[in-house]
Amino acid sequence: MIEIQLWWLIILPVFFGLGWLAARIDIKHVLSESRSLPAQYFQGLNHLLNGETNRAVDVYVDIAKLHAETSELQFTLGHLFRRRGELERAIRMHQRLLDRKDLSDNQRQQAQLELAIDFMKSGLFDRAEYLLHNLADTDYSRQARVELLGIYQQEHEWKKAIELAQHLRDDSHSYQHEIAHFHCELAAHAMLHSREDEAENELRAALQANRQCARARVMLGELAARCEKHELAIGEWLGMEKQDILYLALVARQLLAAYDQLGRAEEGERYLMGLLRQNPDLDVLDVLYERILARNGPDAVSAFVRERLREHPTMSGLRKVLEAYLLQAPADQQPDLEIIVRLIHEETRENTVYYCKACGFRTRQYFWHCPACNEWESYPPVRGQRRLGH
Repeated sequence: MIEIQLWWLIILPVFFGLGWLAARIDIKHVLSESRSLPAQYFQGLNHLLNGETNRAVDVYVDIAKLHAETSELQFTLGHLFRRRGELERAIRMHQRLLDRKDLSDNQRQQAQLELAIDFMKSGLFDRAEYLLHNLADTDYSRQARVELLGIYQQEHEWKKAIELAQHLRDDSHSYQHEIAHFHCELAAHAMLHSREDEAENELRAALQANRQCARARVMLGELAARCEKHELAIGEWLGMEKQDILYLALVARQLLAAYDQLGRAEEGERYLMGLLRQNPDLDVLDVLYERILARNGPDAVSAFVRERLREHPTMSGLRKVLEAYLLQAPADQQPDLEIIVRLIHEETRENTVYYCKACGFRTRQYFWHCPACNEWESYPPVRGQRRLGH
């Protein structure tokens, strides 16, 4: 035991000395590297850290004029130009890089990818596609294919998108979610041109790609209803209960119409009423409000919305109660009630729109594909539901 302790007493100072020497070497290396960089470089970095992108770009432009040989700086500058929307300057910067003879193969491929992204952002898809295809057998092939998939989606080349997404599938990303929506897009196009059989095949393919694709169920129901197969339509829509019951809100009006066509209106109303009691956030209140008002009149609809308000007190529910009361209020009270209803509507405006959970973009119309960030199925099917992030 004493011998082991003596050995440690000898070895520990040796290890400590080696560590100190290595640290000194690393510090000297860092200091020599930092001295070789122009002081403006750190000024630009400081601007970036402070979110002052415009000032950082101005600094790096000045550095690039004096140090044109620094390719990494050129890449950084091109990225900054693109980030602040100066696409023409980004394109010129990356084209200038490609013209250089001293670039390595990897740097040339990187410049080609960056230039392709510039062209994409500028809407020059043909030029971007050409460059991306040329990267097929390089270290940037996967990144190029991902960007190419973005082009196919923007150009609505859904068959090409399906083929490429299947090629991109791996353990990190199955692309089943996107592929299902690509098939739904093809089905929507077929339905627009009255090719029902083709549309059904595409929707079945969507469900084969992703069994949980709510959009495919919605569209299969719509397709059946168009063909006057109302029982089948109801079956498709009710099948969404096993996937995500909230999506039933998107077809509540159509579902009730299908029950009407079969002469089972009361059954449809009971179903939606039960659905609303189980899921008070479900966006079916307006549908039932209109139906009860048309069939039973103001007294019945007023009783209905007051009961809903007691079960689930919300500002939007209160607005509905006041709207019902306004229908039968004395003439001298109506102006004041209209003002109150309008004020409540303004206060609850955010609860009447859909929010993209990926980027926060809001819209009164439901989208399967966010027009702002291009994410698929990123809108929860409940108005006012705001959940940013995946």
